[in-house]
Amino acid sequence: MAEANAHYYATRDPLGAAGDFTTAPEISQMFGELIGLWLADLWLRAGRPERVHYVELGPGRGTLAADALRAMKGAGLQPTVHFVETSPMLRAAQKRRVPGAIWHDHVDSLPGNDPLLIVANEFFDALPVRQLVRMPDGWRERMIGVENDAFLPAVGPPVPYGAIPEMLRSMPVGSILETSPASVAIMRALAERIAAQGGAALVVDYGHQRTGIGDTLQSVRGHAYADPFAEPGGRDLTAHVDFEALGDAARAGGARVSAVQTQGAFLTAMGIDLRVKALSRAAPERAEEVEVARHRLVAEDEMGSLFKIMAVTAPGWPEPEGFA
Repeated sequence: MAEANAHYYATRDPLGAAGDFTTAPEISQMFGELIGLWLADLWLRAGRPERVHYVELGPGRGTLAADALRAMKGAGLQPTVHFVETSPMLRAAQKRRVPGAIWHDHVDSLPGNDPLLIVANEFFDALPVRQLVRMPDGWRERMIGVENDAFLPAVGPPVPYGAIPEMLRSMPVGSILETSPASVAIMRALAERIAAQGGAALVVDYGHQRTGIGDTLQSVRGHAYADPFAEPGGRDLTAHVDFEALGDAARAGGARVSAVQTQGAFLTAMGIDLRVKALSRAAPERAEEVEVARHRLVAEDEMGSLFKIMAVTAPGWPEPEGFA
């Protein structure tokens, strides 16, 4: 999964109608603006630290950052901008939208001083997962095999019971447990930075609030689901994010963790309806378009309930808005 996605993102711009999928920032400017206002509100209530860094993980085309930075500027916040991105094609798109950004291959090279305001929108879902499957003789690693020149899932070596959460060890044969060691490691590193330097992180992704059983590995091509084992490197591979695991990692890193909120509830609490009215008044000819975008972002049958949001904040920083 890691190698396939590395090739996939390095060789194309996957976003938009001509690509494979669309993300919330590409649907409407309101998404990035409200995230920018959320960050600005925290910064204001934290005492307006003079030096602060905006960090985005996997920033796509830079659309979210451009919208968020515009909203932050209106509140008096003008941070330096840092992007964690390895794709040359996406870096080029980001440079056009946010010319002054500084790029990083890993989170390890982010600034070691001053508060960090971190946004991870649809970042963790693309990190590699490990799958453990319950067999009659116990739990085993799920691996990748080759048969007739095609990739397919295969059963690997036994897994110690200690690697399985106690409440899940007696699950029926065929049950699959997904974990993402890479996601946990990155979240722990970010939380340690936030706890030491100040700041906050906002994680937005599709996933589940509690660790559980299920195979969520999926592939998308041309805005439709596809076989995740076909054409490695030619399709986007993702898995649902385990927010409980991310929260545990953040707490272990010394940061505070909010409750997990749905995207629809968060954006509503942050005032998306007021923003719809303002945009519609400013451009009446776009009123229907703006309302359609709002529906896609917040409706339960669209992105509103599937996508979750979690905040990670430094001890001593204010309680974040939108998570009551």
